[in-house]
Amino acid sequence: MNIIPTALEGVLILEPRVFGDARGFFFESFNQQVFDQAVGKPHHFVQDNHSRSARGVLRGLHFQKPPHAQGKLVRVTQGSVFDVAADIRPGSATFSQWVGVELSAENHRQLWIPPGFAHGFLVTSNSADFLYKTTDYYAPQAEGCVRWDDPALAIEWPLAGYAPIVSVKDATGLPLAAL
Repeated sequence: MNIIPTALEGVLILEPRVFGDARGFFFESFNQQVFDQAVGKPHHFVQDNHSRSARGVLRGLHFQKPPHAQGKLVRVTQGSVFDVAADIRPGSATFSQWVGVELSAENHRQLWIPPGFAHGFLVTSNSADFLYKTTDYYAPQAEGCVRWDDPALAIEWPLAGYAPIVSVKDATGLPLAAL
């Protein structure tokens, strides 16, 4: 597995070794020992989630507050997305900074988003199947949402001149300054 650091400490791109031939491909999508070594400490995943979204759907920027903060290991199994992790940790040297990565069924990349970061993605293909593992269970009382278009974050979503399709919850997310 190839581990690629991003501009945000702790946020990592994981590229598995893919073995392919005329029949198709094979790769190990998750190995606890390899993952723990890559991120530098053990993490225990408790929940797997799967969503399917159409082109132009933007989900996020979601997070859970302590004591239910979640780390997420995310990947795409069909289609492609522009995936974003934003640092919302007060006092962090990279507070309000973000990284964006293309995740697709073709590149097999995964993104590790540690607790303390908000997460979102924009579907850039006709549709996308998005899978993620979390380090804590969904806790509605702890969930939070930062507005996807908050000027304090200035995320450069690849919207190509169209308005994204967002849920009511995401459209009414809080500005970063209100957290």
